[in-house]
Amino acid sequence: MRRFLRSMLLGLILGGLLGLYLGWFQFPRDTYRSDMTELAQSFRDDYAVMIAAGYAADSDLQGALDRLSRLRVDDVPRYVQRLTDRVIASSARDIRDIRLLVALARGLGRLTPAMEPFLDLRGGGR
Repeated sequence: MRRFLRSMLLGLILGGLLGLYLGWFQFPRDTYRSDMTELAQSFRDDYAVMIAAGYAADSDLQGALDRLSRLRVDDVPRYVQRLTDRVIASSARDIRDIRLLVALARGLGRLTPAMEPFLDLRGGGR
């Protein structure tokens, strides 16, 4: 019985060491860090809506601009305007999301006539 336990313990230790060696040194996992610009458009839209929700909560326009600049678009206010107009035209999102985007577009000074019906003080517009 004692010999069996020693053999089992030795096998576990050697197996663990061999597994660590193979996993860390012989066949390490390749890491890949993707950039925000590589996101699919639907995820970019989700990100912009989350930034708009943050802006509605804290009214930090510069913070919203800084976070949206990670998408590496040429003109962030124009990007928000186009996104908001596209979302309104396609009815692709919930009314609360549209109101959040409209509030952000308004804060950036990019309010369009299509956005005006969504300005509602109860829904996130200012």
